[in-house]
Amino acid sequence: MTKSLSVPYWRLSGYYFSYFAALGAFMPYWSMYLKDKGFTSSQIGQLMAILALTKLLSPNLWGWLADHSRRHALLVRISSLMTAMLFFPVDRMDSFAQMAGLLVAIGLFWNAPLPLFESVTLGYLPHDSHRYSRIRLWGSVGFLIAVLFFGWALNNGLAIACLPQAVWLLLLWMSIISLTINEPPVRHTPQVHSSVWAVLKRPEVAAAFVVFMLVQVMHGPHYVFFSIYLEQNGYDNDRIGQLWALGVLAEVLLFAFAGGLLRRFSIRHLLLLALTLGIVRWMITGWMVRHAYWIIIAQTLHAATFTATHIVSMSLIHRYFSGQHQAKGQTLYSSLSYGLGGMLGSFIAGELWERTGPESIYLFSAAVSLLALLITWGWLDRDRPAVSA
Repeated sequence: MTKSLSVPYWRLSGYYFSYFAALGAFMPYWSMYLKDKGFTSSQIGQLMAILALTKLLSPNLWGWLADHSRRHALLVRISSLMTAMLFFPVDRMDSFAQMAGLLVAIGLFWNAPLPLFESVTLGYLPHDSHRYSRIRLWGSVGFLIAVLFFGWALNNGLAIACLPQAVWLLLLWMSIISLTINEPPVRHTPQVHSSVWAVLKRPEVAAAFVVFMLVQVMHGPHYVFFSIYLEQNGYDNDRIGQLWALGVLAEVLLFAFAGGLLRRFSIRHLLLLALTLGIVRWMITGWMVRHAYWIIIAQTLHAATFTATHIVSMSLIHRYFSGQHQAKGQTLYSSLSYGLGGMLGSFIAGELWERTGPESIYLFSAAVSLLALLITWGWLDRDRPAVSA
């Protein structure tokens, strides 16, 4: 019998909490901050696309460093500290070029720690990967608390111009928490003689990565413009924060029960259901925005479009990339989905918003979700009915 490792549950959970608390202050309100500074919708889309684009390079660069140094936790500390340092002067960037240049630098470090930290967490769970969701859910809790607090604060006197300083304080906290994380025990894994590219060339793996990317493409417009969209339709900052928080609350609940879902349902069926509900979510958001109860329903579907797809993605990465390829699989996932997918979704959303109006970005997301559904139906896990936890 394999001896179980002592898992530093609260330290791992604490880092996820702090990382996503910073993201919870940033993601829902940053487009509103940029709008307040005078940037156009097209420029906002481009700036957020630039930030997402750094995910194409950053995880691979840091993943290469991790492969050669075997010091994942150390690199998490370095990248976390550099993120806080670089974010400090962001409120002084007034031109598009200045903001774009600084966001590139920030993105190269901010996009580094999460895939590295995922490897650290899974390193502590070599035989208990189903426990991952119980640790990761604290990231959702951090996001939830941050988005609710800043929605309330912005609605009760906090100027949107103060947002950069608030995000910086949370990033500083994240860098301090990173100092408590130690390297997981070294495991002697069997050597895998096939290359990463040999794995990627397998049709079901290539199809999975296309679906991973499309999932982030469909979320890109929502992440960038949802707050502005709600604001234009009469929602105040408090209500905007509550709607973001509702989506994250649904996310937390599904994370809490994810282990049971993976033991009872196949990955294929979970992903097909999530993508079908994605079509429903984006159509409701695009056409029912003036009816708050419909938007509440749409936001609860975040549990499907984000949480379920993320759990499926992590399970497939864990299956496809074994041994020394595990970290490479994580960095490829981060680069191609959150990087390329997030960049395409943000950029296209900015252009569609300017040319055809806000509703069109959600029609685009629904179409992307349909495409991902068809690829999943045709290619993914057709001959594997169930996944063991």
